[in-house]
Amino acid sequence: MHFNGFNENDFSVFAIDGLEVRMEKLIERVRPKLEELGKHFALELSSSTGEEMFYHVAKHARRTVNPPNDTWVAFSSSNRGYKMLPHFQIGLFETHIFIWFAVIYESPVKKEFAALLKKELKTVSKAIPDDFVWSQDHMKPDAFLHRDVKKGKLPDFINTLANVKKAELLCGIHIPKEKAVQMDGNVFIHRTESVFKTLMPLYELKKKIYSE
Repeated sequence: MHFNGFNENDFSVFAIDGLEVRMEKLIERVRPKLEELGKHFALELSSSTGEEMFYHVAKHARRTVNPPNDTWVAFSSSNRGYKMLPHFQIGLFETHIFIWFAVIYESPVKKEFAALLKKELKTVSKAIPDDFVWSQDHMKPDAFLHRDVKKGKLPDFINTLANVKKAELLCGIHIPKEKAVQMDGNVFIHRTESVFKTLMPLYELKKKIYSE
């Protein structure tokens, strides 16, 4: 696969005022790159998970006033959608790229996933590098370093996921814009492959839910 990587113009889309104009530039500049990544990593993740994986590029179709502050491509084991399932994401805010494993609020298996994660917390915590990050809201750009939460807040995050209707839990990396624009496309692909490989223990918990 030949991927050109991300550049300043991709990130500057999110500084454009107005829904229609921002969406026009997002579709023109960013969406083709997400489509490329989608095609590539749907195959890669199908191989690594042992499940057929499908990619879903965010369309932001429900928006009528506020322009999106981020955009993404998601990967799930359903060709009908991804929000209901634990899934992977690659996307960007104005400030950074994110590469995630995500369980978001629409998922009906949050409680089951949280129970498995709690049970395997020691193993998972050891498998996640200190510079990876955790988030409790996919719509917000901030996140918590694994090194800062693994011995304290992480169990609280898991309990929140299980017990709060709108709760979410995401784990992965942020690549600051300044670093991302310097990355060769191949370097970005290899980094993403490495991140997904590291996050695979979390996806294995998802597989346990649906195999039981």
